[in-house]
Amino acid sequence: MEKVEVPEDCGVALTQHDIGSIDGKPRRKSNRLPGYDYSANGAYFVTICVKDRHEIFGTIVGARLASPVSQNRDHVKLTRYGVIAEQELKNISAHYPCVNIDCYVIMPNHIHAIILILGDLGEASLAPTLGEIVGGYKSGVSRLCGFSLWQRSFHDHIIRSHQDYNRIAKYIELNPVNWEQDCYFASN
Repeated sequence: MEKVEVPEDCGVALTQHDIGSIDGKPRRKSNRLPGYDYSANGAYFVTICVKDRHEIFGTIVGARLASPVSQNRDHVKLTRYGVIAEQELKNISAHYPCVNIDCYVIMPNHIHAIILILGDLGEASLAPTLGEIVGGYKSGVSRLCGFSLWQRSFHDHIIRSHQDYNRIAKYIELNPVNWEQDCYFASN
């Protein structure tokens, strides 16, 4: 790689790869699997975070239980922004008919969802990419809330087996119960 000139007092030697092509800022490493077709039929576990972990979607309410399998477990009491986030999540299929939200949870400062892309006859090129789905969702929620509330990008995991799906679905279901141990909990 070609070296880029930087001031000597900076103490850093950057390569062209480290510099953004438009504004000269360092590029962020992509979270996506290189070469993978994110419009392909499949199940995807997605986490979308609120900027700076602000807890604007709701609060965790309910008794702290010793047994997380109880039906009377903690849940999230949604704010008006949380209600908007949930409504828009449920509306994704109206915008993208070949996309379903299989399960989800709106947490105080992030959202977990399993997104199913079920393109017609396996024609992946007709289906939106995961990035287009999440980008449209984030844009719609921000528009309805009246401000931009999201962290840049999102986290994803390609679900490749029934065992993986079941583990992730259980994680989503129990996320409110485990809130204080969650990496997105504000004091962590």
